[in-house]
Amino acid sequence: MSIMAVIHRTTMSPGKLELLAGWLPLRPWYRGGTGGPQLSKAGGFRLDDPEGEVGIEFMVVTDSRGDEPVTYLVPLTYRGEPLAEAGEGLIGTSEHGVLGRRWIYDGAHDPVLVEQLLALLAGRTTAQDQNASDAPDPTVEVRTEGAGVPAGLTGAGTVTDTADASLVAVGPVTREGPASALTVHRVLRPGPAAAGDGVPGRVLAGWTDPDGTPLHGLFAHLTGA
Repeated sequence: MSIMAVIHRTTMSPGKLELLAGWLPLRPWYRGGTGGPQLSKAGGFRLDDPEGEVGIEFMVVTDSRGDEPVTYLVPLTYRGEPLAEAGEGLIGTSEHGVLGRRWIYDGAHDPVLVEQLLALLAGRTTAQDQNASDAPDPTVEVRTEGAGVPAGLTGAGTVTDTADASLVAVGPVTREGPASALTVHRVLRPGPAAAGDGVPGRVLAGWTDPDGTPLHGLFAHLTGA
């Protein structure tokens, strides 16, 4: 049985947007120019860690610096201790007003987030509201095709960044390589997901444009299952 995360109304120092402002420009999928990003929170959702140890948040931020705003998906994990095998995914540390020091990771590198995202795609867990405890988020949509997403996939394996996404190898690993690839869409674009192309599972969710317009689009999908 999954342990529900508790949302604490407290402070973090440095804050999440402050940490991301220094980290985003180093990503190959960052679209901004010089001068650093001007970030605002635009949406997202959470997943629960069944062990109750790791905070999992799919955070959407919009960078308003530049000619056109760009919206990014940054899956985050919050840990009470460093995760050795995910060192290259470390975004930074922050002092949480209730929980103390937290190590904050790009969740594509954290096996707990990847496995819970696979569980969401397979229908074994439910997306939670970003800002409330024990409150499912009905706006997060999971679409499956064919046989759907099989059980037994694990992660996170090798992470490969492209110009607009992160590709995460997920197992089990065979002689031919990883069984599947989980694509985390970093640069978000509104619109429906294509159907009938053999993708066994997709996650779609919403965010808000800087002018207040609600938008909806593809956050992640699985291939090769």
